[in-house]
Amino acid sequence: MTDDPERNRFAARLSRTAKVGANLSGAAAAFGKAKLFGGDDAKIAAALKAALGQSKGPLMKVAQLLSTIPDLLPPDYAAELASLQDSAPSMGWPFVQRRMRAELGKDWETKFKTFERNAAAAASLGQVHRAESLDGRALACKLQYPEMASAVESDLAQLQNLMSLARRMGSFLDPTAIGEEIGARLREELDYEREAKHMALYRAMLAPFGEIAIPQPSPDLSTKRLLTMTWLGGRPLRDFENADQEARNRIATLLFKAWWTPLGQYGVIHGDPHLGNYSFAGENGEHLNLLDFGCVRIFPPRFVAGVLKLRDGLAREDRATIEEAYELWGFSHLKPQVIDGLNIWARFMFAPLMDNRVRRLAEGVKPGEYGRREVWNMRRALREHGPVAVPREFVFMDRAAIGLGAAFLRLGAELNFAELFDEAISGFSVDAMTSRQNAALQAAGL
Repeated sequence: MTDDPERNRFAARLSRTAKVGANLSGAAAAFGKAKLFGGDDAKIAAALKAALGQSKGPLMKVAQLLSTIPDLLPPDYAAELASLQDSAPSMGWPFVQRRMRAELGKDWETKFKTFERNAAAAASLGQVHRAESLDGRALACKLQYPEMASAVESDLAQLQNLMSLARRMGSFLDPTAIGEEIGARLREELDYEREAKHMALYRAMLAPFGEIAIPQPSPDLSTKRLLTMTWLGGRPLRDFENADQEARNRIATLLFKAWWTPLGQYGVIHGDPHLGNYSFAGENGEHLNLLDFGCVRIFPPRFVAGVLKLRDGLAREDRATIEEAYELWGFSHLKPQVIDGLNIWARFMFAPLMDNRVRRLAEGVKPGEYGRREVWNMRRALREHGPVAVPREFVFMDRAAIGLGAAFLRLGAELNFAELFDEAISGFSVDAMTSRQNAALQAAGL
């Protein structure tokens, strides 16, 4: 029957698979044709961006992520995919009414004092509406689009085609684990009950920082596909890019603490430092609002130990320590030449954290070009000795570092990054982190 929910979901998935598959097939054909006839990489990359932009939905989030992974795509392709916007047209009021009825019941409107019909924001997985609680609190209602579970599964299947295209473009990284990691995090993003637990986790981890705010969920107005939370008003990062140096440094320091303190103390990282996932309150951005907790990565403490060991090994040029660090990260059976290639990227990433002085993250580098030169040099070094199997934990660690680096560059921040990092990891030991992590996860219900 046409009104069977399972049948409808299956039909939606088939339709989505056909649409996305056609877009990617067209991009792959354009790539092959252009290469055969000596085409321009920049033009091919623009065509791929257009194809994925038409697909929208989860696959667009995947494309943005792939653009941040070193060496997976050539520079022109990475730059184009990085510019894809994680946005979509918002759904209209009839859709909102149906979805809210499904989540909170027929009388859902009586549970709010006000509920704005037009979405305040819309992205690939859902949209947000402003509302007011019966007791007068400003609320944000994050409502998931219908059939997103089917769309995610469909797009993850198509991800293999995208990975295949990446291999044809000459990547020297084996992307198998990358696909597994992306799939796991995307599925978690669909679970708004889990996201509410992530909020509780971050409130506990960042409790010492009164200038960092986390939304408070409203359990009685939330479900697995509807997350209602306090509305945190603020302005985007771009509003402060021309502020005075002191204000920009303060904002960058807040961002650093919000991301790296949870990693250094609890082995947890917010995996999506997208510009839309945080805002700043106060005339000069004195308060940081963290807004989205769908993509949170919890690392085993040994991975964090590897991060610290790699920084130490690079600083002392200690080959044995560097090799041990890569093993702790999950790399295995690395040839000496491959380690040399990986070290090009690692030295670039860790350079500010090993330089104990006030400095800019990088001099004379545009935000969109951050790390491109180093990726190219790594490609050259790995050309004869790859492919390298990338461990799952690396994916979102790298994404966070690149995303935050871009924010620091936009701000022109001048900080002692090494000092800030040492503060974030103070007192680290695997045993101590294991204890803190277990207690925090248990308290948050994770």
